[in-house]
Amino acid sequence: MSTAYHEDFFTWTQEQAAYLKQGRFDLLDLEHLAEEVIDMGKSEQRELASRLAVIITHLLKLQIQIQRTPTNEKSWRRSIIEQRRAVIRHLRENPGLKNPAHMEQALEDGWDDGRDLAIRETGLDPDLFPEDNPYSLEQLLDSEYRP
Repeated sequence: MSTAYHEDFFTWTQEQAAYLKQGRFDLLDLEHLAEEVIDMGKSEQRELASRLAVIITHLLKLQIQIQRTPTNEKSWRRSIIEQRRAVIRHLRENPGLKNPAHMEQALEDGWDDGRDLAIRETGLDPDLFPEDNPYSLEQLLDSEYRP
């Protein structure tokens, strides 16, 4: 008897993995397995958007806040470098994310989250920040690009 998906997710995952390894496909919970596989892919896209959001946040801070309080410039630049490397690595490990539709969605989500985070972290008037994303994906990933 299998553990119910909604009752004990961890045990369910272990059982499903065991069934797969044993070739017991008749015991698989195919409906929930399919949902989990889809969610795994979405998780990879969310990670990409999240890393882009950090890059965007720090680029905006460099562009807008640096004139007011330049004390954090080095840490922002380090963060941008780290996140660029992580995005490039993530795309290398997940080349399907390079699909233009996936990239566009990740960039859109990254912009929304990055702009909001920059506004919250700086405490500056939101009107100081552009409404539309001024950065291309190429700029966000270009190690030479500085605002």
